[in-house]
Amino acid sequence: MRLIVALLLMMIGACGMYVVAVVLPTVQAEFGVARADASMPYTLLMIGFGIGGMLMGKLADRFGVMVPLLIGAASIGLGFAVAGMAPNIWVFGLAHGILIGLCGASSTFAPLIADTSLWFVRRRGIAVAVCASGNYLGGAMWPTIVQHFVETVGWRQTYYGMGAFCFVTMTALALLMRRRPPQAAFVVTRSGATAPPGKPFGMTPLQAQVLLCIAGVACCVAMSMPQVHIVAYCGDLGYGAARGAEMLSIMLAFGIASRLISGAICDKIGGLRTLLLGSALQGVALLLFLPFDGLVSLYVISALFGLFQGGIVPSYAIIVREHFPANEAGTRVGAVIMCTMLGMALGGWMSGKVFDLTGSYHAAFINGIAWNALNLAIAFALLRRARRGRHAAPVSPGIGAV
Repeated sequence: MRLIVALLLMMIGACGMYVVAVVLPTVQAEFGVARADASMPYTLLMIGFGIGGMLMGKLADRFGVMVPLLIGAASIGLGFAVAGMAPNIWVFGLAHGILIGLCGASSTFAPLIADTSLWFVRRRGIAVAVCASGNYLGGAMWPTIVQHFVETVGWRQTYYGMGAFCFVTMTALALLMRRRPPQAAFVVTRSGATAPPGKPFGMTPLQAQVLLCIAGVACCVAMSMPQVHIVAYCGDLGYGAARGAEMLSIMLAFGIASRLISGAICDKIGGLRTLLLGSALQGVALLLFLPFDGLVSLYVISALFGLFQGGIVPSYAIIVREHFPANEAGTRVGAVIMCTMLGMALGGWMSGKVFDLTGSYHAAFINGIAWNALNLAIAFALLRRARRGRHAAPVSPGIGAV
């Protein structure tokens, strides 16, 4: 039941990431700004989302996940209300960046993933994958709903309604998350191993955290290339933006399947091996974009890319739980998730810049492959160090661990 509640909270909290993209053309027309300025609220939201994930994770470690969720419910509700009343694009953007992103939606991703990892042992991988799927499910659900109301009542009224709905439902669901994780979670890790020693991977916790954060940036710089630019890429090839949008939807749909499949795999082989597998397969999919640019080929490669990459980000939460103390899970997972969001933002911009300089997406795909290789190298190095340093003795799972 707790996993179902977490899934619903993530689906609702994800609305801010997808609503702003739907209203972008309408907002641009009303405020009379350029497309770059109209895109600014989304950029601010993603930056706030990433930084807020670490801050909210720290709150969850100290007070339990209910506290950041209640803050997030109030912030998202207020953020939509302020954005709905915005007189210009700057107020609209700040409402998304600070209220909806930093203080709102961020509470429904990294803290929920970290909290879920504390309630499961033998099925931790699939549980975290189910929870993380809420973000993609929200992406499949919200754009259609919002577009309907924007066309019927206007974007401002839609924002007011979204704010009220999110505040009421998220507050009610957050109250169901009052219970703290069982104490057994703080001394038991995957497969019954004792809590990790003070030197994860044979390094200091800071060194290990920095490497995971670099890996998070690298994998998502690579991941962002097709996700952010597939629509424009299809337009350049003469297939039209509609075909590109369909390919993006296929990526997200297969991404849901990928997260569930990767979660099941993670329970069998662990977080590091799952990250290594996902990174290698993502690199293969990126390589396929280079020689194949036919319409049917791009549909197939888009499906493969979604199927390969969806499990990468959730695997970081499992790695943290396997190699760091459980009472630091929220903070450390939040830090890595923040870096993945920054990687998405950096990769989207970088791919566009490479295209501007070269006039082609060919070099942009190569750039993504290079960043993916960095992620693969870090994952492989950490796995080798973990193998050399494995010495934890098994204990039986405590009462309350699932």
